[in-house]
Amino acid sequence: MSGPANAATSPSALAAILGRAGIADVHIDGARRAAYSSDASLYRVTPKAVVCPRSAHEVAAVISLCAAEGVPVTARGAGTSVAGNAVGTGVVLDLSRHMNKVVSIDPEARTAVVEPGTVQAVLQTAARPYGLRFGPDPSTHTRCTIGGMMGNNACGSRTLGYGRTSDNVAGLTVATGAGEVLSLTSGIAGASVTRPDRSVVLDELHSVTAAGLATIRTEFARFGRQVSGYALEHLLPESKFDVARMLVGSEGSLGVVTEATVRLVTEPAHRVLVVLGYPDIASAGDASPAVLVFGPTACEGIDSRIVDVVRDRKGSSAVPPLPRGAAWLFVEVVGESLSETVDSAHRVGRSCGALDSLVVTDSAQADALWRIRADGAGLAGRSPAGLPAHAGWEDAAVPPTRLGEYLREFDSLMDDFGLTGLPYGHFGDGCLHVRIDLPLDKPGGTAVFRDFLLSASKLVAGYGGSLSGEHGDGRARGELLPLMYSAEALNLFAAVKNVFDPENILNPGVIVDPRPLDADLRVPAAPLIRRALALSYHSDGGDFTQAVHRCTGVGKCRADTTNSGVVMCPSYQATRDEKDSTRGRARVLQEMINGSNITGGWRSPEVHDALDLCLSCKGCASDCPTGVDMAAYKSEVLHQSYRGRLRPLTHYSLGWLPRWAKMASLAPRVVNAAMNAPGVSTVALAAAGVDRRRTIPAFAPQTFRSWFHASRAERATNGDQVTVFVDSFTNYFTPEVGVATIRVLEAAGYRPQLTPKQQCCGLTWISTGQLTGAKKILERTVNALDSGSAPIVGIEPSCTGVLRSDSVELLNTDAARRVAESTKTLAELLTDRGWEPPSLAGTEVIAQPHCHHHAVMGWSPDAQLLNRAGADVRRLGGCCGLAGNFGVEKGHYEVSVAIAEQQLLPAVRSADAHATILADGYSCRTQLSDLSGRRGEHLAQLLAGRLH
Repeated sequence: MSGPANAATSPSALAAILGRAGIADVHIDGARRAAYSSDASLYRVTPKAVVCPRSAHEVAAVISLCAAEGVPVTARGAGTSVAGNAVGTGVVLDLSRHMNKVVSIDPEARTAVVEPGTVQAVLQTAARPYGLRFGPDPSTHTRCTIGGMMGNNACGSRTLGYGRTSDNVAGLTVATGAGEVLSLTSGIAGASVTRPDRSVVLDELHSVTAAGLATIRTEFARFGRQVSGYALEHLLPESKFDVARMLVGSEGSLGVVTEATVRLVTEPAHRVLVVLGYPDIASAGDASPAVLVFGPTACEGIDSRIVDVVRDRKGSSAVPPLPRGAAWLFVEVVGESLSETVDSAHRVGRSCGALDSLVVTDSAQADALWRIRADGAGLAGRSPAGLPAHAGWEDAAVPPTRLGEYLREFDSLMDDFGLTGLPYGHFGDGCLHVRIDLPLDKPGGTAVFRDFLLSASKLVAGYGGSLSGEHGDGRARGELLPLMYSAEALNLFAAVKNVFDPENILNPGVIVDPRPLDADLRVPAAPLIRRALALSYHSDGGDFTQAVHRCTGVGKCRADTTNSGVVMCPSYQATRDEKDSTRGRARVLQEMINGSNITGGWRSPEVHDALDLCLSCKGCASDCPTGVDMAAYKSEVLHQSYRGRLRPLTHYSLGWLPRWAKMASLAPRVVNAAMNAPGVSTVALAAAGVDRRRTIPAFAPQTFRSWFHASRAERATNGDQVTVFVDSFTNYFTPEVGVATIRVLEAAGYRPQLTPKQQCCGLTWISTGQLTGAKKILERTVNALDSGSAPIVGIEPSCTGVLRSDSVELLNTDAARRVAESTKTLAELLTDRGWEPPSLAGTEVIAQPHCHHHAVMGWSPDAQLLNRAGADVRRLGGCCGLAGNFGVEKGHYEVSVAIAEQQLLPAVRSADAHATILADGYSCRTQLSDLSGRRGEHLAQLLAGRLH
């Protein structure tokens, strides 16, 4: 089958053709094409255009128009494919932006009708009030779409109980490459189509099936996780020619789903988790068949390698106590009777040859244990040694009875190649996930990659397994299908493809006529950037390329942060535009480094466009499984881009704010009066590059340092010494927060002191990319703080975060590391001391942790302290939307407000009038005041107000 002749149609010509057809959401700019050039796989393919269709009609129109032009079409959901299924050279159809609704739920029939871009977690939320759920639950459920799950035949951890996606489809509407739109019902012989005449596609498919019955019956459906290729077993007469189920797993190469009817299942009354310990992961694999006798809904396997990575990245508290062993099976049993379910769980524990076992009935404890498996799946993108661990060999499956044998041979194979991996997976289904430190960025690494995949494929085929157990073949495994299927089966694939897509425009190079598995690899195409960098990138070998390639595309930055306690990624939550996600920005930076599509280097307009709406919140530094720190990358880009030339106005007005505040503090009343004079504030805001809808904050009549020195005689002279780092915001704008901090510290038995002179952390210089100046400022500050053994307590979270993290990255000195280790938040200092806080019983607290607080220091000590005080705390996730200079700059106001409307403002509006809005960050309190009129309090103020 020949591919489409797509070279003739330029991106601009294609956009014009689509525009004339009324398709409006079309993008050919460099930033978006870069953002969609990769998914969660190792592959990089730049599309001509990105189209976000608004309806099934537009999907069909795009396919028809592209077929006429010979331009390929690749459907995409959340872009979390790890096999290269969702990248293409022509049009990428992003079905997640507009076609993302749950159309209806029928609780009696236990079905739901959804658009393809519906996020799996959104469907679960919609079904929950009826006591129903969608069965398949991949680890990416917070962002993966139902359409994407249809494309890959996704499964997840509970397939034993609920089946694959193909087992849960009741009907599909599909736009084919042949021009027909098929309306298919699963499980019913024949199918109806939207056209009044008979379907040529279905007639021809009947003929192809009839000619291949013997091959289909002998080579397909050998075991549950045989996902590679097309699922032709569903076309057999005994399967009622179920075209809908056959299309599930076809990776958008036969048609594009525009609507799906899915089956829902009832939630069980009780779930009980059994954790079984084994000496090694192969022994856990050996035990899996014995577990299946008990009919579990899940049987997942992990070993100490994943556990160690979770403990290292998330802290020891992220790993609850596990049974004795070095590998574990997580087995879930369900039932309507708790006692019977618990009894079944204990029988599993006694009967499966485990060294030790743990039965968990408490849902919170079970969630904490399951989180090891869920977090490990994302964190596996970095090896224990900190090296990139790739998804090149991701989800092969073998019959469960042979899993232990396979695991032993697979470990030996990795040893033979000098590779290490992080294995985990759906052991009850015989499906193994593994992230491997493939040397793709080293000379000869691509050859190692190819040789290893060929050897691993032969190993799987020898066990009667499937190259893919749930993620599909994509670009990673299509070339390997001859190792698994006969020539007759491969010819059937080609014949089916020709029926549905005769012009080969739907995801060409996938499954049929595949691209070589080592073509289009993303990492080898990336040159190193190590020279003249302002930040040290010590965790990435001093290499900016390695840093931005931390992004492996898992897409957690697209997940809804509501009720999740995470921050990443506030701008994407507001715009729902891929280029405004952490992943989208990382892809643009990767393309900047590559230099073939984005050619302007640090000063490329596409790069600045992608970074413009980055709030530098640092949410990704903690929430991204691979530790992407887009705030640092943005700072580096701004530093490199504006070296030796004039900067934007706000870099001077807001970037140098501490200097202006120091000058204003000489006559604050005069400055405040002048700013309030008619017309002056409007001119001042315009001159500073600030949005006119913002207000100029008032300078305090007395700085905090002045108060501290003036009131020295009133304070205790004994107690343990602590150095209070006085940031510019506290000193010049909100000294009352500093006063409250001193009162609380003294109540806790400390003797506070300040540095001899006012110091600055350089935050505003860092956020605007003025890193040469920031470095000089930080050197002075670190030298002033690195003068004794007393702990350092920060007041403003963003400034505390600079001392804890940015200072080490920028200075890379022992002094900076000592200061970082000594710096604490107020809550950390008080909880470490075991201080008993004043009672806050009956106090409703709506807590908006500052993003840097969440990302760098963590908010757990604050939660512990408030809980000990008896407060009723509701912690918000997400960002307030102001983020220092971001929300006040011209051009950002609407996005800033939209971010605040995600969680903060709705929570404040619904809160009691007497509730305390806890917001340690100056930006958070400013945003709260500007947009709601409510006053926010710092933790120190809340505690000080209750001291006797």
